[in-house]
Amino acid sequence: MEQIVINIPIGIEINMFEASMILASKLYEDDKLTSGQGAEMTGLSKRAFIELLGKYNTSVIGYDFEDLENDLKNV
Repeated sequence: MEQIVINIPIGIEINMFEASMILASKLYEDDKLTSGQGAEMTGLSKRAFIELLGKYNTSVIGYDFEDLENDLKNV
């Protein structure tokens, strides 16, 4: 696994797990990461990673939440 360094401004309250989860969920959403890779990246089981994706507004089924809301409004 490659390691990168990200500088976060002073005063931003974020821990390492949350930062890795935000990045992993975005990479998963953009189809650049599998759920297994996301789980490994965050130190979670695959099931736990998938369960937490909703907290980060990432759909497990690859469907954008805004698109879903718009589709439901148009029914």
